[in-house]
Amino acid sequence: MTTFKKPFIIVGGGIGGIATAIALSQKGYAVHVIEQAPEFAEIGAGIQLGPNIVRALDRLGIKKQVMDISWLPPALVMRDALDGHEITKVPVKEIFPQHYKENYAVVHRADLHACMLLKAAASPLVTLEKSRTVTGYEDKGDHVVAHCKDGGSVEGVALIACDGLWSSVRQSIVADGAPEVSGHIAFRAVLKRDEVPEGLWSPDVVLWAGPKTHLVHYPLRRGELYNLVAVFHSDRYEEGWNVEASYSEMEAHFRGQRPEVLRLLQKIETWKMWVLCDRLPVKNWTKGNVTLLGDAAHPTLQYLAQGANMATEDAVQLAHDVSLSPGDLNAAFKAYNSKRYLRTARIQTNSRVYGQFYHASGVVAELRDQFFQERTPEEALKSTKWLYAGGDPV
Repeated sequence: MTTFKKPFIIVGGGIGGIATAIALSQKGYAVHVIEQAPEFAEIGAGIQLGPNIVRALDRLGIKKQVMDISWLPPALVMRDALDGHEITKVPVKEIFPQHYKENYAVVHRADLHACMLLKAAASPLVTLEKSRTVTGYEDKGDHVVAHCKDGGSVEGVALIACDGLWSSVRQSIVADGAPEVSGHIAFRAVLKRDEVPEGLWSPDVVLWAGPKTHLVHYPLRRGELYNLVAVFHSDRYEEGWNVEASYSEMEAHFRGQRPEVLRLLQKIETWKMWVLCDRLPVKNWTKGNVTLLGDAAHPTLQYLAQGANMATEDAVQLAHDVSLSPGDLNAAFKAYNSKRYLRTARIQTNSRVYGQFYHASGVVAELRDQFFQERTPEEALKSTKWLYAGGDPV
C-alpha cells in the first residue's frame, strides 16, 4: 500500500465529509477534516435511508449502530391532500429486504451524523478540527495547501471538498456561480409522540400531495419522535438551513386541504425553514488533486430523499478508487468522478420531475395518479432497481 507523508484534507464535517474520513481511514490513509462551525453537528431532522445507503453504511462499519436507532416504516404511502384518496403504497418492509437485501429506514439526521462521528473519532488516522474556515487552496502538484480565514494553512496530499450546496471550492473547478433557486420552501418540525394529534400517528412514511404543496411525516428514534416536512411554492429566499419560520406564512398555501394535514400543521409552534436549491448536473467536478463530493458536486432537490445517500455512496467509491490508484490521485479522483456523475445526475434530474409530480393539480394530478396506480408491484420494483440496487463501488 502507498502511504503518504501528508493527510487528505477534507473541507466540511457534515455527513459526506465524515463518511469520507471513515472510508479513507479504513483504507489506511490519514485524513484531516476541517469544519467551520464551532461543533461537529448536523442541522435538520429526518433522513430517509434507502437500501443503497444501508449497504454503504455496512461498508463503513456502522450499519448496526445506525439501524439500531432508526425506524423501519412498513410502507411508503402517497395520498391526495385534497380528498385523501391513496395514490400509491409501497410495502417496503415486506419487499425491500427480499429484492434489495436491505431495509428502507428513516433516521434523525443528528443521530446518523453522531454514529459517523464516533467511528471517525475512534480512528488514529482521523484528525477532526472545528471552528476553522477554508477560504482557498493551492494545488502544488505533489501536495495541496488549504488556506484558512485565520491566516494559517494546512498541507495535504489532496483536497476533497464536502462543503455543501454553497461550496466555495466548487467555483475554482466548475465556476457556475450561485445555486439555482427552485421556488420551493421547506418547513420542518419535530413532535414528541404524545404531541401528535389523536388518530394521526402513522408508522409509515406518508406524503400528502397537493397543488404546489406537500406534507411528509414519519416516526424517528424508534417512534419516540414524529418528523414533519411541509413544502410549498414561494419566491422568498434566505440562505441557510435553519431559519426561523411562522405558521402564518405557510397557512394560506395549505388552506382547504384535508383535516389530517391541517391538524398536523397547526400543532407545530416553532418551524425551521430552508429554501430548496439545486444545480444542473455537470460531467466534471475534479481538477488536479482536488475533487468535490456530495452536495458540493451534485446538489439535488429532496424529492427522492437521496442527498445524504449519494454523499455516502460518493465517500465509499472515492476511497475505493484511491486504493486502486494511490500513486496517481488525479487519476483516482477522475475515476471516482466518472463512475458517479451519471448516477448522481439521474438523481438530480428525477428529483425535479418528482417535485412536479408531488405538486401537481387538475389534469396533471389525475395523470400522476394514473401513472402510479397502473403500475404492478413488479413494475414498481423494476423502476427503482437502478436506485436501490445500485451505488456499490465498482
